[in-house]
Amino acid sequence: MAETVDTNSFKNGMHIELDGKVWRIVEFQHVKPGKGGAFVRTKLKAFDGGSVVDRTFRAGEKFPRVRTETKSVQFLYDDGSDVHFMDEETYEQFSLPHAAVADELPYMQPNASVQVMAVNGAPSSIQLPSSVELTVTDTEPGVKGDTVSNVTKPATLETGAVIQVPLFVNVGDRLKVDPREGRYIQRA
Repeated sequence: MAETVDTNSFKNGMHIELDGKVWRIVEFQHVKPGKGGAFVRTKLKAFDGGSVVDRTFRAGEKFPRVRTETKSVQFLYDDGSDVHFMDEETYEQFSLPHAAVADELPYMQPNASVQVMAVNGAPSSIQLPSSVELTVTDTEPGVKGDTVSNVTKPATLETGAVIQVPLFVNVGDRLKVDPREGRYIQRA
């Protein structure tokens, strides 16, 4: 039997099943009005689509708890329809649909380690580190004297991602990039 969790043991970041979907509890608040029964206001984020909804539940209401875990895996290759990974502990290979990791793919190099979020034991999404180091393969040369602050130009990285960088960045420079926002942090 699946483990159940009631509203009294809600925690931020916990995953529950509601209406056949997996939801992550973003925040919650226990409310005890002067008259009537206590209730819990929650903000839930859909695990698959990312939509956020506000829901109110009666105190003590029970839900199936969803087990989540993160594993360290190695990115192997992208064949166009699936992206292939290998578990670093068991050396077991698995793949995720290209569409599920399309946003993260431009910042991943072959053989790089990434974290995979597994829901109920099945891999579902990847989490990149807060910064990755990539080399610039193409950008326009900066013009000497162009020193107006906050002026940027596009630069193509070794993985194919295009980000905005300051004018002093040149081809061959190693950059620290935030993959969650797709933005330049600093030279590496």
